[in-house]
Amino acid sequence: MGKKSRFNDTYAKREAEKYEHPIPSREFILAFLTERGKPATHKQLINELELEETHDQEALRRRLLAMVRDGQLLENRRGAYGLISKMDLIPGRVIGHREGFGFLVPEKGGNDLYLNPLQMRGVFPGDKILARVANIDSRGRQEAIVVDVLERNTQQLVGRLFIEAGIAIVKPVNSRINHDIFIAAQDLGSANDGQMVVIAITSQPTAKTRPLGKVVEVLGDHMAPGMEIDVAIRNHDLPHLWPENALLEAQQFPAHIDENKFADRADFRALPFVTIDGEDAKDFDDAVYCHAKPRGGWTLYVAIADVSHYVSKQSALDQEALKRGNSVYFPGHVIPMLPEVLSNGLCSLNPHVNRLTLVCEMSINANGKILNYDFHEAMIKSHARLTYTQVDAMLNKNDPGLQQAYQGLLPHLQELFALYKVLHKERQKRGAIEFNLPETKIIFGKERKIERIIPLERNDAHRLIEECMLCANICAARFLLKHDCPALYRIHEGPSSEKLMDLRKFLGELGLKLPGREKPVPKDYKNLLSSITERADIHLIQTLLLRSLSQAIYSPENKGHFGLAYDAYAHFTSPIRRYPDLLVHRAIRHVLRHEIKEDKSEATLEEQGAHCSMTERRADDATREATDWLKCEFMLDKVGEEFDGIISGVTNFGIFAELTHIYVEGLIHISLLPNDYYHFDPARHRMIGESSGATYRLGDEIRIKVVRVDLDNRQIDFILANHPLPDKESRSRTQKKKNSKNNKKKRRR
Repeated sequence: MGKKSRFNDTYAKREAEKYEHPIPSREFILAFLTERGKPATHKQLINELELEETHDQEALRRRLLAMVRDGQLLENRRGAYGLISKMDLIPGRVIGHREGFGFLVPEKGGNDLYLNPLQMRGVFPGDKILARVANIDSRGRQEAIVVDVLERNTQQLVGRLFIEAGIAIVKPVNSRINHDIFIAAQDLGSANDGQMVVIAITSQPTAKTRPLGKVVEVLGDHMAPGMEIDVAIRNHDLPHLWPENALLEAQQFPAHIDENKFADRADFRALPFVTIDGEDAKDFDDAVYCHAKPRGGWTLYVAIADVSHYVSKQSALDQEALKRGNSVYFPGHVIPMLPEVLSNGLCSLNPHVNRLTLVCEMSINANGKILNYDFHEAMIKSHARLTYTQVDAMLNKNDPGLQQAYQGLLPHLQELFALYKVLHKERQKRGAIEFNLPETKIIFGKERKIERIIPLERNDAHRLIEECMLCANICAARFLLKHDCPALYRIHEGPSSEKLMDLRKFLGELGLKLPGREKPVPKDYKNLLSSITERADIHLIQTLLLRSLSQAIYSPENKGHFGLAYDAYAHFTSPIRRYPDLLVHRAIRHVLRHEIKEDKSEATLEEQGAHCSMTERRADDATREATDWLKCEFMLDKVGEEFDGIISGVTNFGIFAELTHIYVEGLIHISLLPNDYYHFDPARHRMIGESSGATYRLGDEIRIKVVRVDLDNRQIDFILANHPLPDKESRSRTQKKKNSKNNKKKRRR
């Protein structure tokens, strides 16, 4: 092989522009090693690439390490650097499972590779690794062996501290992490046995050594009020502390709006806008008003808080809002996207005060079709802060006291109600999918102890506001498309072919059919839902229809919204609590001010859309975790009691059941199903007894008994009522029940 020098590097000019002392580019090094045909040490590369200067040699060393980190090269045991592509090695991220095993998700796509518990000993979930396929296991899975760890993902974690016989360990809250982290005595700080702590990982795990950590924050006692939120915040890495520069920016705004400074805005303060929200709402994004037109139809005004006036691009507030992505709503607690001086103050459309808004004015005909629309930078003054309960009582129940109290606003509310009825009829005609799945609310008593869990009731006032917001959002999307504005759309794609096949197979066994062949439309889903309202298994069918659909995300590419049956849809109505709405506001205001088209790259928007989609899922996961913790605590003193329930999930390891009227879910493990061998039928979402033929199917009603509550792992175990546990299990559960009652006495001290 002939000798190559750095001067043959095609990318030499680029490197010279970037560095004072350029060295061979990554591309050249990869090509050089490919032609060389075998790995090379740092010293060999120095000689063969003719790098005589010390700083060049050091720069090469750093570049080689970076290429190893990025999964382009591997340093072998002899210190030689070789091509990953030549070694049949696969880079990817680790996913952990609560049972101790895991999977490698290949960076370049393809099937996940199985990692057995022994391989998982040296890694944390989220680590970037290099692996090779070792064999095919008995279940037909490709099994991988970890060759190298390229990037460590876990630097901190939250867990519970246990100290026994002088040995301290932390058990992580994240059930996908199966490591116990050892803590040296000098690294305990002020933490005590049983407390919840945040630790920094001081030594990462290897195949032969356990991870080590140091306590950096003591959250408090295990059962302290609000602990579930503190844990969820840290377990999901939710930003919750405000940077000093963001707070300083928020404090610079005057407490009141000087109307003289905004004479160029449309003045809509005389229009009787009202806000309609829940009783416990504190930040009011939107206000509404409408009036009937002389020749039929309505003019609807939707005023949205003008957050873009206060949060400018690239400011400290903007950077923190993007980082958070959205507000996070825990039971009884909120982590806002913006500081409260804005979210509950200047931006919130509080009653009887001047507020800056972006108003969408829409002309809607008697059939509920939007004929045209305009956006205005405006000033409004909300005439009342109303609740859903109040509005429903005025419009549906003719409450005389409320109608008298708001007699000046009542005619406008009645016009809104008339418009809502037409819009809702148009929604049904359009074929938008409406799932009727219950939502719940936790009611707290003293010391944040759950008193009960209740279903959230939606009335016509909820639906009225929802229809108004939908109108404004579709107008925003149309505006973005009309003016070719770079922004984020809310997209929701239809079912994949695989999910559609499974769904149709299951529906066929129930005597049902989903029309539409390979590409059903939303109306096909809606018609099917309308046909099953009287069926006993409606809960089952609704759940399966919902699971067949993809998750809604944010994207700069408009792909429509399948669930709502819109060709284009964007989030415009909640800029106080959602960052994509703020981006949409900026884009609209940019056009209204006739400014030069914003230079915003597709890649940047794609990245922001992916980030905001992630923060939305992160918030959902964190709030679900906190809610599960609270529900477990609620059930601690109910071990041994019996309840009615419905099967809410079927897996290969058992069936999940949700308690009727209590809205708590638990597991009946397959080993605790009575007197048979049971087999999981995933296509039909059921468990079948081999000899008895006993079948437990998603949506079936059952009677259960609570046998165990594990607060640390947020797990509740059930058995079928009238089917006692096996003797060994029974003794174990009895002891755990005693321990549970003892814990109950100790908690909240």
